[in-house]
Amino acid sequence: MSARTESTVAVIGAGPAGMMAACAVAEAGGQAVLYEQNAACGKKLRITGKGRCNVTNDCTPAQVMENVTRNRKFLYSALYRFSPSDVIEFFEDSGVPLKTERGRRVFPVSDRAADVCTALERKLKQLHCPVIREQVSSILYDAGTVQGIRTRIGNVYSHRAVIVCTGGISYPATGSRGDGHRMAKDAGLHVTPLTGSLVPVVCREDTREWMGLSPKNVRLTVYRNDKAVFAEQGEMLFTHFGVSGPLVLSASAHMQAGDICEYRMSINWKPALSESELDTRLLGDIQKYAAKDFINSLGDLLPRVLIPEVVKRSGIPPRMKTGAITKEMRGRLADVLKDFTLTPTGFRPVEEAIVTCGGVDIKEIDPKTMMAKAVTGLFFGGVVLDLDAYTGGYNLQIAWSTGRLAGLGAAQYILDGE
Repeated sequence: MSARTESTVAVIGAGPAGMMAACAVAEAGGQAVLYEQNAACGKKLRITGKGRCNVTNDCTPAQVMENVTRNRKFLYSALYRFSPSDVIEFFEDSGVPLKTERGRRVFPVSDRAADVCTALERKLKQLHCPVIREQVSSILYDAGTVQGIRTRIGNVYSHRAVIVCTGGISYPATGSRGDGHRMAKDAGLHVTPLTGSLVPVVCREDTREWMGLSPKNVRLTVYRNDKAVFAEQGEMLFTHFGVSGPLVLSASAHMQAGDICEYRMSINWKPALSESELDTRLLGDIQKYAAKDFINSLGDLLPRVLIPEVVKRSGIPPRMKTGAITKEMRGRLADVLKDFTLTPTGFRPVEEAIVTCGGVDIKEIDPKTMMAKAVTGLFFGGVVLDLDAYTGGYNLQIAWSTGRLAGLGAAQYILDGE
């Protein structure tokens, strides 16, 4: 093997979990070597949150777990050892001032994800953690114990421990192609089926006329066989294929692709108004625009591109004079505004998902150290594991917490063996 010392820890993947893991190894007294196939560290991190980077959510560990979609109990040790408040302190101490926005979402004051990456790279340099720009192709073992790694160009490096932080399979252009899942399988570990989570939804309705419409304060409810499985208020986006945006991405985590025909999506365009308040508002607009055609009377109420569809769904003749609208017609219009239905037919490809659903089976991993139970010296961190959460900074919190715990676990494993 190469001259790399056996007491070092190899960290595969310089994303959020990997960089945090490398920092943790060094801070615990160990030596980490970070392997990254891309020219820059944190390639996916740089585009997260539309380039702003929702660093975490300013809440308690228990509240983070409430927003984790599966295997939340597994995260107990990781989140309490490195909580959202610890993440906030880490980055502010690293020169990244943070701010808290709606929904307790935490962002850099600069609104630049690159500043988060720069802070982590600066920290790695301060802790003398080298970054090797090579793609790891395999992990080497002897009698069920890690011995080192082999890179794609044929170099072999000796390491007593390896931390796999390669991410999921979403956004493959950033290097997330499932390498870590393959490595886990090669080690004999079980990997649960991989699909997209937090993914845009394809709809039966022709939404091309509404493409680009981005309402900021609507209520989206998702029903499965008439039972509500998701209901939140916020922002969404209409696209050429259907809908996306924060509300839709969160809603998708509550929907099963195989049973997509059982769901319907309902948009309340005026969630702040009760039925009586909405009726009063409609009556006021009708009186104000009594002499106009109905289709030309809704400009104060709705985005212009949406008006023809709302008129069509209401069943009110578009050229009827607004003043002639009856109470019954007004009720139909209110029903459309409160329950604007869309019909999901599927999800966009996993490559467009924000995170991956599925991954290394957490039953194979020690939650207190992140080491594989059956393979000595093999650790995992981040979304390569079967962990995912809703939008709001929770997925990055999972990456920070599990990455750090894996780093601490690997450092302790190395130090105990010296």
